[in-house]
Amino acid sequence: MTVVWINGAFGAGKTTTARELIELIPSSTLFDPEVIGAALTQLLPAKRLAEVGDFQDLPIWRRLVIDTAAAMLAEIGGTLVVPMTLLRQDYRDEIFGGLAARRIGVRHLVLTPAETILRERIAQREVPPDLPDGEIRIRQWSFEQIEPFKTALAAWLAADAHLIDNGSLTPCETALRIADAVGSGAAPPCDIVQTPEPTAETVASGVLLFDEHDRVLLVDPTYKPGWEFPGGVVEPGEAPARAGMREVAEETGVLLDDVPHLLVVDWEPPVPPGYGGLRLLFDGGRLDSAKAARLLLPGPELRGCRFVTQTEAARLLPPVRYERLRWALKARERGSALYLEAGVPVGADAQDAHGAQDAQDVDGGAG
Repeated sequence: MTVVWINGAFGAGKTTTARELIELIPSSTLFDPEVIGAALTQLLPAKRLAEVGDFQDLPIWRRLVIDTAAAMLAEIGGTLVVPMTLLRQDYRDEIFGGLAARRIGVRHLVLTPAETILRERIAQREVPPDLPDGEIRIRQWSFEQIEPFKTALAAWLAADAHLIDNGSLTPCETALRIADAVGSGAAPPCDIVQTPEPTAETVASGVLLFDEHDRVLLVDPTYKPGWEFPGGVVEPGEAPARAGMREVAEETGVLLDDVPHLLVVDWEPPVPPGYGGLRLLFDGGRLDSAKAARLLLPGPELRGCRFVTQTEAARLLPPVRYERLRWALKARERGSALYLEAGVPVGADAQDAHGAQDAQDVDGGAG
């Protein structure tokens, strides 16, 4: 089962090319995620829709794209041809990673006609006549998306996808180019680690590694949005701390000599479609400058890594992971582990942690 994702700016000819392409790839079917966006405008409250500028910003849209594609392929098999503009790298990670978790490969192609041709096509594009001010509004919106597309192309799209300049090609000729690129392997499946989706609660171990300035190491996975700590899911029969050590070695090439100290145990509640579970953070210690300079990243799994301050981590990490980090750093300061539920200390740990914070605030004020 495979997905051929045709990306490109608005007006690049994705949908017309996709209709031609399904005639060239055996057992292929067209899947347009715009249909899901249109359905959500009828299903979600107007207040929720008004909170986002684009339906792609709705988490439910991204989940439904993954789930619908997987369900269609389970039902009919073959290949799905998906014409859809996708400019945010974190959304790409979420959707392509979610498909990979279902053992569905994605071949990513981008149509790149010159900007002058794009503008000409947008100007000539037919707009439904029944929309109030529809023609002006839709054309203007399409023109405004050209710059974000150019930015994404320069930042990450060109390195992630197979590019096809279809400025002088008809939709049929473009489809032939895509079919040839897919068939010849010139447009190979995206190199994404296939991490099976959990079917129940999981235990995951992360390890905090620090540089000589006490900045913490974060990694940028290719298969899910947001930065993360080195680590991963504990395998059946595996000790959590040893799992963290194994993941650190696999992800960064760093071999920890000693079993790391526990900093935080955080119970993550189930939030559909996730199952939650226990999330542990360990203190892997400080890396000297030579070891920090030799960090190795496996291409398919991690895009990059960096040492960051706590303030920088707050901008990079999703909120739930940042809260886990924040309390882990406090646990490291006080020299004993904390128990959290949904990122918040509970019981005696809550009193101790907040008491230590209050004392720290008083000391800071007195200074």
